[in-house]
Amino acid sequence: MEENFLLRNARESDAATIRKIIREARINPFSLNWQHFILAVDDHDQVVGTGQVKTHYDGSRELASIAVVPACQGKGIATHIIERLLSQNPPPLYLTCRGTLGPFYRRFGFVALSQSDLTGYFARLRRIGALFERLGLARDGMLVMGKFK
Repeated sequence: MEENFLLRNARESDAATIRKIIREARINPFSLNWQHFILAVDDHDQVVGTGQVKTHYDGSRELASIAVVPACQGKGIATHIIERLLSQNPPPLYLTCRGTLGPFYRRFGFVALSQSDLTGYFARLRRIGALFERLGLARDGMLVMGKFK
C-alpha cells in the first residue's frame, strides 16, 4: 500500500529534522542548508524524505542528501524527490553514492565517472573515499556519477 505524501520546500523549522534524517541514514552530514531542500511530508506534515542540490567551491552542483525514513522506504518517495530536483536543476549534475546504488541512479540518466571526468571537488572527494575504504570505514565503496543531458 502506497503512503500519501506531498513534496514541499523546506522551512527553517525543518532544519533539525533534516539533520536527524541525514544522520540516521549515515550519509554526508555537511552542507545541510535547509534553504536548498525539497521534503516529502505525510498527511500530518511530518518529514518522511529529503533531498537537495548543493553547489561546491568549483561550481559543480550535486544531487545530494537523498534520504527516506526507514518506515517509508520502498514507496517511491526518493524517486519523486529526485524527479522534482532534476526538473528544477538542469544538467550538469553530479552525485556520490554507495556503489550498490548505481543502478538506481542510472534510471535518472546518471552515469558512473572515471577519475579523468571529475571536477576538482569530486576528484578530492573520491581520494578521501578511497582512504576511508582502505581503513575499512566505508561500506559498498563510493561511486561518483554525473548527468550531462
